[in-house]
Amino acid sequence: MASMETLRYGSEPSQFVELHGAPGGRGTAILLHGGWWRARHDLHQLDPMAADLVAAGWYVANLEYRRVDGDTGGWPQTLDDVLAAIAAVDRPAELPAVAIGHSAGGHLALLAGRELSGVIALAPITDVPRARAENLGEGAAGLFLTGDDPAASPIRQLPIGSPQLVVQGDADVRVPVEHARDYVAAAKAAGDDVEYVELPGVDHFRLIDPADDPWQPARAWLDRRFS
Repeated sequence: MASMETLRYGSEPSQFVELHGAPGGRGTAILLHGGWWRARHDLHQLDPMAADLVAAGWYVANLEYRRVDGDTGGWPQTLDDVLAAIAAVDRPAELPAVAIGHSAGGHLALLAGRELSGVIALAPITDVPRARAENLGEGAAGLFLTGDDPAASPIRQLPIGSPQLVVQGDADVRVPVEHARDYVAAAKAAGDDVEYVELPGVDHFRLIDPADDPWQPARAWLDRRFS
């Protein structure tokens, strides 16, 4: 990969961004990793994606943020971190900035997407109380959100107002396909510009492997929207 530098946006250990490439090019891709907001997962999940996007001409900001399980994260501080990190990245204002998030990162990307040029949400968590009620992520949603703040769920914050691509595998057992279908229907009803790609037989993690076919709808959407 091209040169990488680290940008700190706060004093907590997890408050940093890894920047790949150089500002300019096609714009800035803001990456948000998944892992159900748990501290055992980190931004290196998306290192291959960062390399792929740099090779395609994007300046990449791979964000870390506070998570649950002893990392002082949760609601709303984890989203506060994401917003602070995005604001701290020095990027050309005239070029697009697109958030690309997977799973819990897709949740954060959708919530942060109002001020951006677009959002790609890969198997996103769209309704935190629903995920908690269904005991998804081994109880992670209950650790992330103890109450029922509607601001914590993208499906209850529509319209987002930015173009969106939602990609979901129908064999996903981590975030069931019905969650994506319901979010997309609600987003379209609210007037959002949202495209949906449902991939048969694809599980939760193949979406973030740039060497695998399920990543290609995201690359094609970026090329079509921001060529």
